[in-house]
This record gives sequence, structure tokens and C-alpha cells, in this order.
Amino acid sequence: MSTTDDNHGQQCGSSGEKKSSKKECISCEQNNVDNITEVIDSVSILDDKSTCAACGKEGSSDDMNTCNKCKMVKYCNAVCKKKHRTKHKKKCDRRVAELHDEQLFKEVEPDECPICLLPMPTVNQTTVKSCCGKRICNGCVVAMKMSEGKDLCAFCRSPRASSGEEEIERTKSLMDNGNGEGCLLLASYYDRGVPGLLQDYQKANELWLKAGELGCSIGCAGAAYYNLGNSYLNGRGVERDLNRAKYYWELSAMNGNLNARTNLGLEELKKGNIHRAMKHWIIAARAGCKKSLDIIKECFMRGDVTKEEYASTLRAYQKRQNEMKSDERDQANAAYSHIDALTQGR
Repeated sequence: MSTTDDNHGQQCGSSGEKKSSKKECISCEQNNVDNITEVIDSVSILDDKSTCAACGKEGSSDDMNTCNKCKMVKYCNAVCKKKHRTKHKKKCDRRVAELHDEQLFKEVEPDECPICLLPMPTVNQTTVKSCCGKRICNGCVVAMKMSEGKDLCAFCRSPRASSGEEEIERTKSLMDNGNGEGCLLLASYYDRGVPGLLQDYQKANELWLKAGELGCSIGCAGAAYYNLGNSYLNGRGVERDLNRAKYYWELSAMNGNLNARTNLGLEELKKGNIHRAMKHWIIAARAGCKKSLDIIKECFMRGDVTKEEYASTLRAYQKRQNEMKSDERDQANAAYSHIDALTQGR
């Protein structure tokens, strides 16, 4: 046996016996790996243990009772959980508030138009189609008319409803099939009182709530919760309640609605929470909201926002505007602006 084999045997052998084959050495290495794996598994089992925050008793994490609000502490039973509630309340409330703010101040990516795949416009430049329940940017709506020469749906190629009654029936069918955009559209009909439907604020609020809960898209949910918040603000179909209005605006902002976030900033400013107000407006401006950008500009002029914060926000705003821009959307804006001007001139 060579000297190399002797040395190798001394490193891998047991009971003073030398290993003379490479195969046996590989087997020895595998045993070491298995031993290490067993140690890791045992540590994992130990890590799965939790301690009751009330009595200190250890138990399996899966079997213990977790605080429903903050998810930070565990209890061995409901009795310990109830007993510890008073001591835990302040820390729990603080953690719940932190988790809420993490979600509230998180920047949300906008929906995309299902046809051109560009980010949806931040203002009312989209159309919900009652035939398929799809929200489409007005640029694609106008492009369809120009290319086909017919008023067809740019997504499913269905013709426009021939009457208001057919439009309502289509929308109700979408709602019955659990389409959030259909609920949102029908709610707007009840809110305005279109021909064939009596104005019913209470029904509109019910549909806005349903549209938000369905969550078919962040844009749909955001618009639904925003409108519902406005109903509570103005007492429209519900008792006026500013706290409920703020609650639904927060849900709306979490779903990317920039108007709701702008409103939340104004409410925080009324309470003297300038820092929280700025966070709302900066997020909205970065996402393309002109109104919030103008507020940030005023704050910068007063010295409430640093030059770096304003410059960063302005760059993000311009970037988002460029992402949403297209020739078709410019044509649509010009066309709809012309129609609005003619309508107001009557």
C-alpha cells in the first residue's frame, strides 16, 4: 500500500483499521453527511418549540394558540391567552399599528390594459365593457374604432349594446357571475339613476362593497372602496361617518387608488400629522397623481419637503407618465375632450 493510501486510511478509518479502497472512503463520507443531516433535523425539531407567553410552558408551535392580532406570541391554551391579555395589549396594539402602516404605505403597481399592456391611466380614461367585463384604456377603444370602422369591443369584438335596457341586463349578468367590474359599473348606474334604474344610493353602496370584496383587480377594488368612502363622507345612502370614510379610503389606497390616498393625506394634515400626510402624497405623486405632485411642490416651496425628496418624487412622476403614454391615448383624450366641450356647450 502506498503512503498516500496509508494517510487516507488514517483520516477516514475507525478502531485503528485502515481503509484500502476508495469506495469505502466514499461510504465513510456519506455517513458523515447523514450524521450532520440528523443533527440539523433535530435542531429543526427543537426550533419548532414555542413558549407560552403567560405560564412559560413549552409546546409545539402548531398546537399552541397564537395571538390573532399581532401574531407575535403564543399560548398553551385559551385560558393563558385571556390571562395575559392585559399585559400584552399595549405591545399588541403597537405591532398591529405597525403592520397596518406597512401595508398602507406600500407602493402598489397599477393594473395593465389587457390589450396594449400599458399601465392604466391614473384619471378617468378607461372604459368597462358590459359584454365581457373587461376594463380597457380609452386609447384601445378609439384604436378599435379607427381600425375596424365599427363600434366593437376592443377585447371580445362584441357590438355595443343596442339600448340602455340591454346594457343594464348585460351588466347585471356580469354581477351575477361574480365579476367585480360588473358590480362597480352597476353601482354607478344606481348612483346616477340612469334610464331604466331608479337612483338608489343604498343599492349603489351595497354593490361598491361587493365589488371591493370580489377583488377582481386592484383598480376595481380601489375605485369601489373609494366611492364607498365618499358615501360615508357625504352621508349618501348611509349615516355620515368620517371614521368609516377613512377606513374605506385606506382599503382603496391599499388597492392603488390615488384619489383615496390624496384624501388620506388631507385628513392627516387636518390632525397635524404632517409626516404621514407627506408619505401619502409622495406615494400618490410617484404613481402619477398630478394633484398630489402639486401639493408636494407647495410643501417644497414652504420648506416642508427637502430638495432631494421633491426631485426624486418628480422623476418618479415623470417616469410613470411616460410609461402610461401612447399615441392612441393622446388621440382618445383629444376626442373625449372635444365631446365634453360640445356637451357642456349645449
